[in-house]
Amino acid sequence: MRRHSKKKNVVVAVLLLVGGFYFINYSDFLIGGLKRSFEPPPQELTWAAERLVSKESWVERGDFLPLNVSYQLQAGAPSPLQRYLSVGISSVKRTKGDYLIPTLRSIFSQSSPEERSSLVVVLLLADFDVSWRVRTVKEISAAFTSELDQGQLVVLHVPQDWYPPLTGLKRNYNDAPERVSFRSKQNLDYAFLMHYSSGLGRYYLQLEDDISCAKNFLTTIRSRVEEQEAKRTTWAMLEFSALGYIGKLYKSAHLPLLARFLFLFYQEMPCDWLMTHFRELLTQKGQILFKPSLFQHMGTFSSFQGTFNKLKDKNFEENIYNNPPAEVYCNMSTYQKHFPKLAWDAGEGFFWGRSPEKGNCLTVVFMQPAVVTGIYVETGSGGKDLLESAQVEVGREVVTTDGQEKSCKRFQSVGTLENGRFEMQEVDRKYSSASSCLRVLVTAEQRDWVIINKIRISTKPSPPAAQG
Repeated sequence: MRRHSKKKNVVVAVLLLVGGFYFINYSDFLIGGLKRSFEPPPQELTWAAERLVSKESWVERGDFLPLNVSYQLQAGAPSPLQRYLSVGISSVKRTKGDYLIPTLRSIFSQSSPEERSSLVVVLLLADFDVSWRVRTVKEISAAFTSELDQGQLVVLHVPQDWYPPLTGLKRNYNDAPERVSFRSKQNLDYAFLMHYSSGLGRYYLQLEDDISCAKNFLTTIRSRVEEQEAKRTTWAMLEFSALGYIGKLYKSAHLPLLARFLFLFYQEMPCDWLMTHFRELLTQKGQILFKPSLFQHMGTFSSFQGTFNKLKDKNFEENIYNNPPAEVYCNMSTYQKHFPKLAWDAGEGFFWGRSPEKGNCLTVVFMQPAVVTGIYVETGSGGKDLLESAQVEVGREVVTTDGQEKSCKRFQSVGTLENGRFEMQEVDRKYSSASSCLRVLVTAEQRDWVIINKIRISTKPSPPAAQG
């Protein structure tokens, strides 16, 4: 009995000891929990950044990959009203060349007053050199006072403390450590830039700090977006330049997700590779690239160690025309594969025909009638193969010819080529009704062959049909 009692006492003592440890630990947990419950929640964003994030986005309705960042406003202030387009640019100090001010000038000078009121440029000065930032802000403040005052330009900086590690990163693709650090930081710069811009515009356009813009690029973007939306197909990114991370357009509702995507995979690969994966994840089946390009790379030296960079977009046209979808017919003899349609399409292609005869023509038939506002025709190469005698005409009422080709029933001349070239603006002031065709008509035989490099038009929406 005595031995059994001793065993019982030992068991009770062990149970009391274990229970005591449990109570102590549990008490610490409760006390710690109570202490933590009184701690204020961490502030993830500054006030300025937080109010700019779209609360309508499903991404922002929960704690989906919180992006902790605080922004320093260097110049300007965003408007409380959402614009149509926010334009994001990240810039760092360059060892050779400086293209930031010319880039900003191009954006604003190539936009009409109405277009400027519909956009805001968000510039992230992403270099940690304080003296460079101070000097750059002074230059921008002096050159763009009006744009800063009107909320069309905002200049930001993110302190280095908010960046994750930038050295000792994975060396994917056998890139040098310096190259990995540069491209990884660039991904983070873009992530912060997009996160801030997400509530500023309906759409977001990514540019670089060494580009030039086509005239009225915003109007063209708006037109292309409307065309794409009318198709009712899924899209995540529209491209207005074939180069790098230039001229990529996103819906602002996707920006919080894209910012986190770049942040999460910042050290894996360059941003222009990541963006391809992003659009595929958002179920856009293929690239949607518009021509002609609206933006041209003008920098001679790269922002990475000042290396020489000669990249140019062959499809860029500064004086932009928005050729609508059309069919092209021609009764001139074509040389090899230089087909008539190449004169209408953007790019380096051209039509090359054998000696034209009087009455020969190249006819463009629009898919939909349009009010033509500008016309540009360019022929020849190096002073040779010019179209010597021809007139430019607009036509109405599409008909099918005997050869099962299309043309227009009635044509009206708007002018003649001079030295192989024709250009006319404000065409709609004289010819205000919608046209269905544009024709280049040869008015005299010539022995030399002919090259038609470009046929370009600008249009505006047709007026609504009158109701009876």
